[in-house]
Amino acid sequence: MSEAPSEKSERRRYQVKRAIFAVCLILLAAALATLGTWQVQRLAWKRDLIARVDQRVHAAPVPASGSADWNNVNAANDEYRRVTAVGILANDKETLVFASTALGPGYWVMTPLRLADGTSILVNRGFVPTDRRDPASRREGQPSGAVEITGLMRMTEPKGSLLQSNNLAADRWYSRDVAAIAEKRGVSAVAPFFIDADAAPNPGALPVGGLTIIHFPNNHLVYAITWYGLAAMVLILLVFILRSERGSRGPGERSPNRL
Repeated sequence: MSEAPSEKSERRRYQVKRAIFAVCLILLAAALATLGTWQVQRLAWKRDLIARVDQRVHAAPVPASGSADWNNVNAANDEYRRVTAVGILANDKETLVFASTALGPGYWVMTPLRLADGTSILVNRGFVPTDRRDPASRREGQPSGAVEITGLMRMTEPKGSLLQSNNLAADRWYSRDVAAIAEKRGVSAVAPFFIDADAAPNPGALPVGGLTIIHFPNNHLVYAITWYGLAAMVLILLVFILRSERGSRGPGERSPNRL
């Protein structure tokens, strides 16, 4: 006995809806799996980055890039490279940048280092607590002759921190923006990077160098497992639904697409 036209139409609409739902689940599973694969790729990239930075940090220091090579300096190839530079500190042009460190709140002391060729490199000489922000309170730590700075090459931090923007007019700094600090202090021919000085003690024990934090969060494996797990759950749901539909017809029931 054949189905009534309305019954047949209803069954077809149901089949179309079920097919669309199944396709949506498949697309969702594919999207989740793609996100998982992307996280696996990010994991490989992050591990390579950590390995490269670790190698640079523990390598012997090399001379900081000269002005002829400044255009080639970039984070991928040079960030955290150990470098040295010899020059005279322009202590009268130091800039204090707000800092929060293991020693408490205070400031990074950013001072231009004048090189023999007339160019300058901004140096983060280290940390001073809030009550020692006045240079007059730490004159011993401001040498007047030629000095050799050893530390890590860092890339400029333009505009400010995540929560605070640098205020040039008020001379309030929340990031180590090389170009802006150089402009404010009237320093020309300055390198596009700065140097985080190492822990070599300064006279008077201030500023305190060697406080660079090198940390790269690496949760990509957890994210990859999460995305792949969600994709597997969607596929399991799809299989469960399809099997439930077959079981609900019973052994004697005709297939929905047959008369």
